[in-house]
Amino acid sequence: MTIGVKICGLTEENGLHAAIDSGADWIGFVFFPRSPRFVSIRRATELVQKIPAGGPARVGLFVKASDDDIASVLTDVELDVLQIYDTPQRAEAIRRRFGLPVWQACGIARSEDLPQATVLDGFVIEARAGSQATRPGGNGQTFDWRLTRDWPAPATWLLAGGLTPANVGTAIAQSGAQAVDVSSGVEASLGVKDPALIRKFIQAARGSCLPAGN
Repeated sequence: MTIGVKICGLTEENGLHAAIDSGADWIGFVFFPRSPRFVSIRRATELVQKIPAGGPARVGLFVKASDDDIASVLTDVELDVLQIYDTPQRAEAIRRRFGLPVWQACGIARSEDLPQATVLDGFVIEARAGSQATRPGGNGQTFDWRLTRDWPAPATWLLAGGLTPANVGTAIAQSGAQAVDVSSGVEASLGVKDPALIRKFIQAARGSCLPAGN
């Protein structure tokens, strides 16, 4: 099994090229102004144009966005997946409205928080944001990865939150995740990716599934 990897919160070329060259499956752009990884429509357009044909899929992250907000991005930025921080009902409405695959971001604290039946295309599973958090996700927090180990997931899902090159192998082993999502764990400074950390993260994630002796 090859572990899927998403590098999220890309804002500049060095990180983008490192993700592409290292074989990331998805590249994420954050369209949430309160995030330190926010990109404008103009900047996202410039970055997307640098992704070669057949390269990583492009994911747009939106937090409680209106249809108009999403439509204004899609007018100029070609995205393959919409990652939504909102209710399941709102995520489903966005899927119907735009006809693109939708992943719902879900913050969890216990196994009962994990999604069950769905019409959505995937989930991003991370720690539930604390009461003092200014963002619903992307806070670099881990949770008990064993909570997802025996979860009969109703759709594709990615493990996120507090992952780094040093802990991603353990996270995959404990959670049973088949895909992982990283942002702050591969940064040189807030909002700026470190190409070397991106390479190490992808190698560690994929290496976690090598047979013994390799």
